[in-house]
Amino acid sequence: MHNFKELKVWQKSVDFAVKIYPVTKDYPIEEKFGLISQMRKAGVSIPSNIAEGCAKTSGKSFINSLEISLGESFELETQLIISERIGILDSGKSEEMEKELGEVQRMIMGLKSSIEAKS
Repeated sequence: MHNFKELKVWQKSVDFAVKIYPVTKDYPIEEKFGLISQMRKAGVSIPSNIAEGCAKTSGKSFINSLEISLGESFELETQLIISERIGILDSGKSEEMEKELGEVQRMIMGLKSSIEAKS
């Protein structure tokens, strides 16, 4: 349907996923199979689901992939908030990451609305 690499939302979400790695690198080792794993998985899932949606032949299927991507982004946002509240992510970094993630979320919603309007 679309070349996912040309989508700005895919590009921005890949950049965001890459930023999750150094942020979680400094998390306590006991979070290796907890927050670290969950946050990295959710971060990677956001652009991955956008890319998967581009391969779909119907707008409805693409929208479903975007909704999954959006859900992963809200999961990641929750994990950032938890990380800050338990004291393993400083509030400045958390705020910066949440702001950037909010932009990705708005872009996903915008793309979803655009596809819905064409359907």
